[in-house]
Amino acid sequence: MTVTSFRPRPEPDEVARVTSTAAELLEVLWGRASTMPVSASQLRVLLILEHHDDINLRTLADGLASTPPSTSRLCDRLRAAGFVERVVSPTDRREVRLHLSSRGREFLVDLRARREEALRAVLDQMPAAHRGALLQGLEAFCDVAAARIHDAQGSGSQTA
Repeated sequence: MTVTSFRPRPEPDEVARVTSTAAELLEVLWGRASTMPVSASQLRVLLILEHHDDINLRTLADGLASTPPSTSRLCDRLRAAGFVERVVSPTDRREVRLHLSSRGREFLVDLRARREEALRAVLDQMPAAHRGALLQGLEAFCDVAAARIHDAQGSGSQTA
């Protein structure tokens, strides 16, 4: 399936369209490779906790652009599954601190391995030069996207 024929200097709109298509195809591939017992929202919680251990519920809710009650329910389900630990803050009994459990960490490692296996099956079919170009482009994309996310978090904004 060819989604575009590139000109020497592809326009951002064209690249955005193809990138969006690629992201949708990734979701399908990962869905086929998944035995995931968590929803997309719950997975976002696990990924945030992986990088920001010991945050409180309000900070997590802000990171999800959600309300504390909705976030609390998400965490309750993840706690019941053994993926998240909730601990009362030693300095303020009203505050709940959140941690990714060892089972939650193992789940993310396994999930990433299954996703990478699905990707490898596709990448093995691509010519080496195209894999190299894809890698170079994705590294640049990740650098810029991460910087925009970091800048948006620093300014208190949810979008950039």
